[in-house]
Amino acid sequence: MQPDSVDVDEPLAVDVPPAPHDASGEQVPTRDLAGLAPPPRPARRWTPRRVVATPAAVDHPHGRRIVGRVEALGIEVERLRANRLTGVRGETERETYARAKSTMAIVVSPPSRRRLQPIAPSADWRVDLAEGCPAHCQYCYLAGSLSGPPVTRVYADLDQILDGLAEYAGRGTVTSRDTRRAEEGTTFEASCYTDPLALEHLTGSWRRAVEHFAGWDAPVQLRWTTKYDDVATFVGLAHAGRTRVRFSVNCLPVSTRFEGGTSPVPARLAALRRLALDGYPVGLTIAPIIALPDWRTHYGELLGMVAAAVDRVPGLDLTAELITHRFTPASREVLLGWYPRTRLEMDEARRSRKHGKFGAVKFVYPRDTMTELRSWFTAELAARVPSCRILYWT
Repeated sequence: MQPDSVDVDEPLAVDVPPAPHDASGEQVPTRDLAGLAPPPRPARRWTPRRVVATPAAVDHPHGRRIVGRVEALGIEVERLRANRLTGVRGETERETYARAKSTMAIVVSPPSRRRLQPIAPSADWRVDLAEGCPAHCQYCYLAGSLSGPPVTRVYADLDQILDGLAEYAGRGTVTSRDTRRAEEGTTFEASCYTDPLALEHLTGSWRRAVEHFAGWDAPVQLRWTTKYDDVATFVGLAHAGRTRVRFSVNCLPVSTRFEGGTSPVPARLAALRRLALDGYPVGLTIAPIIALPDWRTHYGELLGMVAAAVDRVPGLDLTAELITHRFTPASREVLLGWYPRTRLEMDEARRSRKHGKFGAVKFVYPRDTMTELRSWFTAELAARVPSCRILYWT
């Protein structure tokens, strides 16, 4: 029997990279989204059932700020006596998953998280402000790659994390050395293991990060991606054009079936428009691209919604990152444990086996399918959204 405790300063297996929000201000008219846009309504924000804070976390000013924000929302914060989190594991894997996904831990980031790692092809460096996500995406890319129940951990030592970024400026190997992306400067990806807008109302961490980059007099850029639309606290914020916010979008059969607890795609696109009108560089993360039956029709509808969302935005700076669906044997096993009735296709016999640079095995679409998908997306994005720059395909 597994012990009913985990070390809250070790990484956990969760999805990144998430609830509807009031789309007031500039928004995409319902008719422009082919009748699919919901009427504006208040944000459906995540309310964790359990919030805990380690002793080390409350020693940090930002840790105390997070505690204050959470308690102001009427959520009790349990002060732990040590850096052990109990009461997470249940009788079954599904029960453990449910408990973990409803828990938020305020902790200090492990030393390994403060030693930044390259994150090609997205950015020069990965910087973690949190780890974990309350959404329920059945294709979760991080499932099986990290250990332990998927508790959401938010980092109290934010000020130290941000102060430590200066030594990495100019040292990257992605945008820092790519002439096609040189104008981005040194890039820092802040959503690898989480979704910022799922947690911002609880932590305030990404707003502080945006302000930090705005005041950083250097060629640098903060990047993060989200499946939520609660952007109100970012509109009107001094950002100096140094934060690119990308919205993870997909065709409706994928987003409505496999992305539980997230904002509807039309609401995400309305939020993208709102930030673009506020001068932010913005982006699309179309992921995971799934070769559904009649996928051209479904993704064509998505690109039509994108075109409507960015129509007549002055000075639009829009990028796209195109990521096809893939899985590993370990992630497949974890996901089937979390979502035993999933209808997501994860048939190894229908995929090509690919080895990463460290020998890890993953299953991707066969070459012919990949070529067909890539050719179609490249041509259709150029035709429908000509101002959009494709950063990479994978």
